[in-house]
Formats: sequence, structure tokens, C-alpha cells
Amino acid sequence: METQTATETLKDRFLKIRKKTESICASLEIDDFSTQPVDFVSPPKWHLGHTTWFFEQFVLSEYKKDYRLFCEDFAYCFNSYYNNVGDRILRANRGNMTRPTTNDVFSYRKYVSQQLAEFLEEDINAKVSEVIEIGLQHEQQHQELLTYDIKYILGNQPVFPVLKIDIQLQPEKDKGFVAISEGIYEIGHKGKGFSFDNEHGVHKTYIHDCEISSTLVTNGEFIEFIEDSGYTNFNLWHADGWDWVKTEHVKAPMYWYKHKGVWMQYTLKGLVKVDPSLPVNHMSFYEAWAFAEWKCMRLPTEFEWEVASKQLSYGQLWEWTNSAYLPYPNYKKAEGAIGEYNGKFMVNTMVMRGASLATPKNHSRPTYRNFFTPDTRWHFSGIRLAK
Repeated sequence: METQTATETLKDRFLKIRKKTESICASLEIDDFSTQPVDFVSPPKWHLGHTTWFFEQFVLSEYKKDYRLFCEDFAYCFNSYYNNVGDRILRANRGNMTRPTTNDVFSYRKYVSQQLAEFLEEDINAKVSEVIEIGLQHEQQHQELLTYDIKYILGNQPVFPVLKIDIQLQPEKDKGFVAISEGIYEIGHKGKGFSFDNEHGVHKTYIHDCEISSTLVTNGEFIEFIEDSGYTNFNLWHADGWDWVKTEHVKAPMYWYKHKGVWMQYTLKGLVKVDPSLPVNHMSFYEAWAFAEWKCMRLPTEFEWEVASKQLSYGQLWEWTNSAYLPYPNYKKAEGAIGEYNGKFMVNTMVMRGASLATPKNHSRPTYRNFFTPDTRWHFSGIRLAK
């Protein structure tokens, strides 16, 4: 649904992606759109506005003749972190915006979509096409974030509502471990097709003999970790991770609740009993690392993961690696605001590989480098072990 077919125009693809974003909000009532329960969750209304502002700021305002802004105040409301294009509200304050209203934001989306659809009827050069492509990829990234944020918003309601998002984890088939032979391997994006700048800089790296599990860690295995005092044994944790456990009073994965001795979890289908055969979800890097310690194994590096990826079945959950998010050799940050997209975050974050069931299909490739801080676990994230 996210890839472009042979007969599909750029305009068709643009309109389809815009419609997809709005369809993810089908579970929401008007009161849900402005909610921001914690600072790392953005209100759905903000996602809708921000992905619209991106096209207005970087395409229409720059390249469409006589374009008129929908509202001059919206840049301040919906800019995220692009210092090159002006001031914006603090991320933690996005939920304070009851104005513009949700209806205003949908009107904004309609206006910008119509304007860009008209613009795409014209002959556009390669430079403009490249910016539009970044905008489409950017909106697809926000579709995934929107799914995570909606689950968090509704998952912290007292009634555990069912969502109209058709995503369901499946048991994985255990095929043992995939062996990687010691040697020098080439890493990074090669060939045709879109890729982000953080995938560029094809280079060689040396990998020692190792093995990577063919499957993700399951709920059943993680329950064993909990029952063996996994969250209370400081020997299993990084110092930062142990501080996080104590400060946040972490005793189980996010969305897990123990009711009358039975583990329950909130899913997109509401509150259900934990299925021991399914991969454990909503793992922080700290928890993934501690579990690996408990199993007397480790997390793979991102380079080991990329080399093994051809033999792995992946895509249910993002997978933590033991690699810090750093630039590849010869990485060059783009000029201006577009250069703020990836490079400025190459500190204090860890690389995740693969994809999740909420990831647009064209974002699932062996070289894709996702990244989050070690305490993050509201996204769809799991564990794959190595030894």
C-alpha cells in the first residue's frame, strides 16, 4: 500500500499516503486529538498538523508560485525541531494547544493537500521531486509514531478501549540460530530506491564468528525473567538502566498488569491475557540488555544484524542492537533544515533494526537505521539475542 506501482503517479501516491494518515485516527473521538499524557507522546492533532506543515514549508512555500499560507501562526504550532526555519512551541507543550482546533487542522490538511496535488500536475524538476519524496517518507514515519501515540493515549484510559487498527502479532517459528562466519563485510545502503542519509557511506567492517537467534524473545521467556527476580537483580543491569528501574518503579513490560495472579496486557484489541507464544513487545534497551545478561547472551551489533538479515524473518517488532547511533564513514549532513533530519540525533541513542507491524512496508529494509534513547519503550520493540 505504501510502494509506488508502475502506473501510479507521484500525485496518486501523495494523496494515498495523506489518506492513510487520517485513517489511522479512525478510533479517535474529538476529545482524543489534543491529548498529550506524557512529553514523549505527541497529540494526534499535532501529527496531522506537522506532516501538513512539512509540505507547506519545504515544498509549497519554496516552489509553488503565488502560494498563500493557510495561517501564519501554524509554523510556530507545528514545527518540530527545525531550528533553521524558526521558533516553535516546546514539545512538552503540544498538548496545551486547544487552538487551532481539530477541525481547523483538518481544514489545513485539506487545503495543503489540494494545493500540492495541483502543484504535482506541473512539470517539477529532480530537486523538487527529491524534497517531496522526503516529505512522503517523513509522513510515513509519522504514521508509525501516530499509531504508537494513539495506543499510549488510549492505553492509559481506565476502560482499555479497542482500536480500529488491524495489527496483530503472530508466534514466530523457532529455527535455532543463524551463524555468521568471521570476516570482512560491506555495510550500508547500495543500489536504487529511496534511503535516508544515515544509511549512506558504504563501508567495510570486521565481524567475528557469532550466532544470532532466528526468533524474537517471547512473552513466556520474559515471564521467566520476571519470576527469577529479573527486575530486582542489579547485577543484570547497566548502571543507567538500574537507576531507571528504581526511579520509574519498573516491574514489567509497558502495558502489562497482573490481575488475580494472571498477567494481562493492553493491546490494540483491548486488555487481553498475555500469550506466552507471542514475541514480547514494548521493550526498552535497558530491559533488552538485562534480559540478554540473564540468558548469558548479548544483543547483536547493528552490523551483525545487517549481515544476518538475509537469513532472518523480521518485521514484527523493531529490534534493539548493541550499537550506538553514530555516523557512517564519509557521512555528510545536508545543508539547512533538511540536514537536521538525522545527523543532530547521533548522540545518546541506540540503533534499532528491522521494522514493526506499524512500519510502512517501504521502510523495512536491511540497511534502515532506526534510533531511540535507551529508556524508550512505547514503540513496538522486541529482543533478538546473539552469542
